[in-house]
Amino acid sequence: MTALLEADNISRHFRVRDSGRWFGGGATLKAVDGVSFRLDPGRTLGVVGESGCGKSTTARLALGLLPLSGGAVRFEGEPVRAANDAAWRLLRQRMQLVFQDTMGALDRRIAVGRQILEPLQIHGIGGPDEQRAQAMTLLEAVGLKPHVFDRYPHELSGGQRQRVVLARALILKPRLIACDEPIAALDVSIQAQVINLLLDLQERFKVAYLFISHDLKVVRQVSHEVAVMYLGRIVEQGAPGRLFRQPEHPYTRALVSAIPVASPQRTRQRLLLSGDPPNPVDVPSGCAFHTRCPSATSVCRARTPELRALPDGHRVACHLAHGDTGTHASVAA
Repeated sequence: MTALLEADNISRHFRVRDSGRWFGGGATLKAVDGVSFRLDPGRTLGVVGESGCGKSTTARLALGLLPLSGGAVRFEGEPVRAANDAAWRLLRQRMQLVFQDTMGALDRRIAVGRQILEPLQIHGIGGPDEQRAQAMTLLEAVGLKPHVFDRYPHELSGGQRQRVVLARALILKPRLIACDEPIAALDVSIQAQVINLLLDLQERFKVAYLFISHDLKVVRQVSHEVAVMYLGRIVEQGAPGRLFRQPEHPYTRALVSAIPVASPQRTRQRLLLSGDPPNPVDVPSGCAFHTRCPSATSVCRARTPELRALPDGHRVACHLAHGDTGTHASVAA
């Protein structure tokens, strides 16, 4: 199958002020550092990790919203570049972004119906009657009543606003939607409704998701593949069943151990990490995780591990992972 989206060793570096240097001076913040992945049509790649690990920056690089410092992104075989020209705008019709902050994503001065059909007006697609008809159809598809068309964002609940944002993202019939923490600001009961809606929309419109979230349970539910990021790099990647059942990287094992267990009869040993994440401007040599890893060796401190495939196809960036069931203790999710 031809890949819908391919990222090949992409990086994004920022120059920042180094407060530790006399007379100013600059340092390099490697927000994303050598990330590669593939996303097929109609599939979901979940991206998880701590705040500041580069998840959102990766999504913006994939959509051409930020320029690359290195590597390449291809969408349906075409190179994606952060250039505000006609070719970029044409490509962006097929890629959309859903934000976490719905009030920030919507203009509170404009009725939501006008905001849903606005992308059609920008790209000159259809006449006024056809545009309104498409907007009303999508309102129904995301579970909203027709009268919402003339409402304003502040008159809607958080869940309703997120449905409006989804309708606006779908109006151009994209092949890919990047969802950046789409449920983090919603109540738990509403989160479940939005997740079910996302799954239904994917089945109906055959759209692919790049799904970014801190909630590992949600990522497991919606994803066909999961990538775990730490300090700008992917440290583990694979099918959610395998990754959550038998995580290979010690960082992934710690994340999985923190997932709440619903049944009081079940217990899980919590793996606590010592210390704080390193300064991203001054990343430790070797494996960036070795300062918090209880199993780190001299090799971990000296050499950066590559993201490599294990015999079963699961990928991990850890010198100590071999893919044997006895190598790392299994953590049931």
